[in-house]
Amino acid sequence: MTLPEVQNAISAKKICVLIPTYNNGKTLKRVIDGVLDYTRDLIVINDGSTDSTGEILAQYPQLQVIHLPENKGKGNGLKTGFRKAKELGYHYAITIDSDGQHYPDDIPVFVEALLSEKEDVLLIGNRNMAQDGIPKKSSFGNRFSNFWFWFETGIKLEDTQSGYRLYPLHKIPKKYFTPKFEFEIEIIVRTAWRHVPVKNVPVKVLYDPAERVSHFRPFKDFTRISILNTILVTITLLYIIPRNFINNFRKKSIRRFIKEDVLESDGTNRTKAFSLALGVFVGFSPFWGFHTLIVISLAVLFKLNKVLAFFASNVSLPPFIPFIIAASLFLGAPFVDGNSNLLSQELNFDLVKNNLLQYVIGSMILAVSASALTWIVIYFLLNKVSPDKTDF
Repeated sequence: MTLPEVQNAISAKKICVLIPTYNNGKTLKRVIDGVLDYTRDLIVINDGSTDSTGEILAQYPQLQVIHLPENKGKGNGLKTGFRKAKELGYHYAITIDSDGQHYPDDIPVFVEALLSEKEDVLLIGNRNMAQDGIPKKSSFGNRFSNFWFWFETGIKLEDTQSGYRLYPLHKIPKKYFTPKFEFEIEIIVRTAWRHVPVKNVPVKVLYDPAERVSHFRPFKDFTRISILNTILVTITLLYIIPRNFINNFRKKSIRRFIKEDVLESDGTNRTKAFSLALGVFVGFSPFWGFHTLIVISLAVLFKLNKVLAFFASNVSLPPFIPFIIAASLFLGAPFVDGNSNLLSQELNFDLVKNNLLQYVIGSMILAVSASALTWIVIYFLLNKVSPDKTDF
């Protein structure tokens, strides 16, 4: 794209550029001047800088500048910038770091990528982390972040830590619970959970130790990132995966589900039978509240079909709970000294609490028996309908 074409596209798409900055006086002016070659739609967030940042920004009275009284972290600065951009009517925001590692002449890369998309998308600059001069800790941190982003969203990216990004302002969440460096992880994960595509675009990167001022604190920030990923993984397992499964299931008829997710899914008939058997086992097990976490974790561990395993684990849906409790207490009675006439009493969780050992033993017997029966029935049914070539 030519420069006029880029400038026209930025205006037509209502794109602005956000520069959050904190004590990057050595490089800030160069970054601002580079951005101004492409657009005047620029918002700078001065996050409580104590160096020459204020004097530098005073040279640009035509810009939107937000001065925060104290440093509260990059995440807070970005959130402030997003709010201002929305107030000014922008639809997209390109964020670029002020430490000089990003090249403003890569702005056309984001613009061209956005124009090629048919829907809103979140774009992340893909730096070449394998090139000479990249700190090893940055390369490791990026691989670490990439893995957890994939685990939490199912999207594989080569760079999830770059601050050079394009955000669709009306598709990102409105509220967040992280204020600092880890905010850039939270926002891409939660945006992906909203079914917004998240993609990489190639950008250049410069690591100049003489100029670059990094505010990353290895121990504190890595700890905060680890805590955030723990929370996001928990939400993924307990809510996002079940939500996505239920939404996908609702879109399908029973016939289509059986055809696509059972008969035509990857894996042998043994694997499919084991997946359903695992789900039944976990569904009847006494670990209430953790069924989804357990079934997905075990399905991943044993390389089984997660969709089938999760589907089968729903044998413990609320309408079936009284029958599961009754069957568990009945099966556990011969192994426990005590009242063997419990089924004549009202079935409730107090009854389970007062006879917990009997219930646990019975539920495990029920889980093992039901899962074994499920495997036998499903395996032979699948071999009748769609036999594996390797089985004959």
